[in-house]
Amino acid sequence: MSRHPTPRSIPANLKRALRILFIAKHARWEGGVHPEDGTHATYHREMRSTLEALGLNLMLADDYRVLFDEPLVDFVFPLLNRGGFLNSEMMLPLLCERQGVPYLGASPILRGLADDKHLSKRAAVAQGIPTAPWAIFRQGAPLEQAQVPMAERYVIKPNASSASWGVGDAYDWAGVHSAVIRLHEEGHDAIVEPFIEGHDIEVSVVTVDGAPVILPTQIVEQADPGLLRTYQEKRNLTAGQAYEIRPLADPQVLAVVEERAREMMREFTPFDYGRFEFRIDVTTGAIQFLEVNLNCNLWSRKTIAMAAAQIGWSHGELIETILAESLRRQGLLGQRLDVAA
Repeated sequence: MSRHPTPRSIPANLKRALRILFIAKHARWEGGVHPEDGTHATYHREMRSTLEALGLNLMLADDYRVLFDEPLVDFVFPLLNRGGFLNSEMMLPLLCERQGVPYLGASPILRGLADDKHLSKRAAVAQGIPTAPWAIFRQGAPLEQAQVPMAERYVIKPNASSASWGVGDAYDWAGVHSAVIRLHEEGHDAIVEPFIEGHDIEVSVVTVDGAPVILPTQIVEQADPGLLRTYQEKRNLTAGQAYEIRPLADPQVLAVVEERAREMMREFTPFDYGRFEFRIDVTTGAIQFLEVNLNCNLWSRKTIAMAAAQIGWSHGELIETILAESLRRQGLLGQRLDVAA
């Protein structure tokens, strides 16, 4: 018998009956790579196609305003995360809560906890999970050098960034100060932490039968562990990407990161799907918690879909499982959840 979970499906009659709103910045995109958002637009277009292929009664929107008044829908599939203002990740869940409409993903307060890198690191420390030291500089708060941990090199980024948007590095306080001021002027809180020369480890999680299940863990192995990965690289807006996403093979490292991910899950359940990220130092082998991404990228070429494929799931089966389990959790399927053949 396979130790891997079986993908779940939504009964055909419910696919026809439930009105599902898919809301994403590029939900109506028909082109290729977007000039600013890169393959993020491609991702949204693929998600729309995948949901349509499932035979869902699908409605489309690309703006928060669709939820300002009571929407005539039964469920919301929200992917409009970066809304152009601070803490916009919480907006769609909040609007759904205001309207009393069930939605995919964690509650607004848990989304806020996860998307605020400082607070998620605090949660990790509270669980006793090793986490590199860091400093948070909120807009309007004093910029004090004493807050910054000692390091030879620093990473500075928006405290609620995704896909390394706005990331930069510096080697001294002057460089850190300049980068923080830049982010504040652009409307963001800033987080500063030592640069760890190494590779990212990504633990992808979905819900099956009401419980979080870890999919095969991946390592993002860089040709140069000292290279700072950028937004342009992650959104395929630049050539010459020098990294490989592959299954993490080291059994000892695998056991450590998956156990730490399970500890972190207790802080965020229920969240339907997400990714827990760590970084391994290539010099010392130390593993540090980085961040949580509860609304992680579901594109077929990204980590969670690659992990699902490694246990034999198609992209469509991954998306339908995530959606079916969320519908079940929120009482929209009752006891009528089918197990896919």
